[in-house]
Amino acid sequence: MGRPRRMSGVLILMARTGSRAWPGSWRPLGLSHDGQGANAALWAAGASGVELCLFDEHGAEERIALTESTFHVWHGYLPGIEPGQRYGFRVSGPWEPELGHRWNPEKLLLDPYARAVDGDFVNDDAVYGQKPGDSAPFVPKGVLVDELERADTGPRPSIPWSETVIYEAHVRGLTMRHPGVPEDLRGTYAGLAHPAVVDHLVNLGVTAVELLPVHHFVSEPHLLDRGMVNYWGYNSLGYFAPHAGYSAAVRRGRRGGQVREFQEMVAALHQAGIEVILDVVYNHTAEGGENGPTLSFRGIDNDCYYRLGSDPATYQDYTGCGNTLNVTQPHVIQLITDSLRYWATQMGVDGFRFDLASALARSMHDVDKLSSFLTVISQDPVLQDVKLIAEPWDVGEGGYQVGEFPPLWTEWNDKFRDTARDFWRGARPDVRDLAYRISGSSDLYQDDGRRPYASINFITAHDGFTMRDLVTYDHKHNEAHGEENRDGSNDNRSSNYGVEGESDDEELNLVRRRQIRNLLAMMLLATGVPMLVAGDEMGRTQDGDNNAYCVDDETSWVDWSLLKHPEWRSLLDLSRRLIHLRRHHPVLRQRVFFSGQPAFPGGLQDIAWFRPDGKEMTDADWFAPASVLGVYLSGQDIRGRGPHGERITDDSFLLVMHAGAEELEFTVPGDPWARWYQVVVDTTLDGDPGARDDVVLGGGTAISLAPRSLLLLRADHELWSAT
Repeated sequence: MGRPRRMSGVLILMARTGSRAWPGSWRPLGLSHDGQGANAALWAAGASGVELCLFDEHGAEERIALTESTFHVWHGYLPGIEPGQRYGFRVSGPWEPELGHRWNPEKLLLDPYARAVDGDFVNDDAVYGQKPGDSAPFVPKGVLVDELERADTGPRPSIPWSETVIYEAHVRGLTMRHPGVPEDLRGTYAGLAHPAVVDHLVNLGVTAVELLPVHHFVSEPHLLDRGMVNYWGYNSLGYFAPHAGYSAAVRRGRRGGQVREFQEMVAALHQAGIEVILDVVYNHTAEGGENGPTLSFRGIDNDCYYRLGSDPATYQDYTGCGNTLNVTQPHVIQLITDSLRYWATQMGVDGFRFDLASALARSMHDVDKLSSFLTVISQDPVLQDVKLIAEPWDVGEGGYQVGEFPPLWTEWNDKFRDTARDFWRGARPDVRDLAYRISGSSDLYQDDGRRPYASINFITAHDGFTMRDLVTYDHKHNEAHGEENRDGSNDNRSSNYGVEGESDDEELNLVRRRQIRNLLAMMLLATGVPMLVAGDEMGRTQDGDNNAYCVDDETSWVDWSLLKHPEWRSLLDLSRRLIHLRRHHPVLRQRVFFSGQPAFPGGLQDIAWFRPDGKEMTDADWFAPASVLGVYLSGQDIRGRGPHGERITDDSFLLVMHAGAEELEFTVPGDPWARWYQVVVDTTLDGDPGARDDVVLGGGTAISLAPRSLLLLRADHELWSAT
């Protein structure tokens, strides 16, 4: 065997072996480095041949046939290949779209297991399988990574679900306008790990950052044709690779540097006590519908990776994105679980939010709680120990599954979102619905053995209006997308309070800011897990754009200059105050559902509901439209003992919410509930959120509730020394 030598960055084997690979091994999948060379393994069940393609710095290609096939995995070993090598695969087989077969060796394919990706997607005719031409110059390529050089991501914070407060953020959008982040780090993993950003998260009090997709993605052809990009990143191509566009190391020319940079970001957040949750898109890929580009999966084994239609030339589309991954196929499930375990074990990630999770839970057609995907996840020893969040719907028939995912799973609770929005805008949901949402949505999650923290409570998300726009616009304003304002939801449950858009009317702006405070306070004080969207704590606006998936500019980036304005700085102060209250008072973050009965003999009932006259609600009151509601949360004994079996006690609180447009008299309940109440939160305050801390009310006192206001009162039987 001749010794390997390197020419122009590409491995060339000496003449006695030519370009033939050693047999190698069928696992691990992908191109993996062992210090001496690299093993290549690609699963392609119906293919007739596979070539590993190596590229030098100038794009020159060397093709090496993988002649060994074991269990449908084509494999080979090449000594001398070093980290940083760019590569792809070419897969041969019949071109028979009418049978679901779309092999075309002219198309260079990204390794599904590539740990890093280099290069951009260019929308050239050659990238389409049905058109002639070599696609290699126009598609991203894999990069061989030395996984032994990984950074230590540090001990996991391991925050209990009941103590979790999630902050949904975009790697690029969070940091692009931050004055404390050096310009060369803005928009990157290193920028997110910068002390200026981490300090904000710590001071705010959030316990987890939920990042919009960071799996390597590309933009859809129709966006590229319009000179736009996919900003959100829900168009995944590489399920093991951190998106290269978010890497400062890659910008500096360090190919493959995104892997270590991501790990160092996780380490910085872990050191600050903050978990990292990834928004993952395993329901579809960037290859789109049957007329989309051939970039990876379609050219490797189309009829195994994707759900095909009754006409195999087409796809079943439960995602609205042109295709749906076929999770009834064992290898596809392996791909997803291998990816999840990789991010959890090698990259230090603490949890995952599954985009359009219902598409993953479908068996042959229907969403199935006993589906292969949910079954595999439930028994995986690694994935049992990470946070699992479902977006419990897709766009297919029967896809709406809120409340239907099994134990271990939490869910985005859009019923909380809709009820909260309706209540505060004056649409008046019934009292029962409002009460369920405030108390953890037991109607959705209790019957299958889950806990209140199965409910991820949110008012806004990346998709839709910001909280400021929710109180500023009646209608979406997405004209800049080039789709004639057709994209984005029309069901926003928002209100502009008389004027569409921003206004100089200070009275109107006072109402709007109060409504933001009301929405924020309800979410952070409700039982369940709150999710705050980056920038909502400081009044971020997208100017009425409710679908900014393709807007990569100041519209989508967090505007940190808002903190120079007292009215928005005070909103940040209120956000901190509410999260601090939640952290220090277990009665506000219940681990077990309320029962309406004393948690222990001789105590007060754990929750009670009050009418404006200070009387407990009757059965008839539950079905009335809700405009005002009082909720008493007893801290005498918290239902569910502590980790060592100890009784948990806390202060008791009265939460009063009034969504009406007129003043209203409300009588705070007296004995046995409380003799005195201290004002802790008052959303009528446009400045210092603690300005009424010294206000004490006697039990049984009738107070005047301002229009559209929320009060949180601490209850006690003793008068505080402050009085």
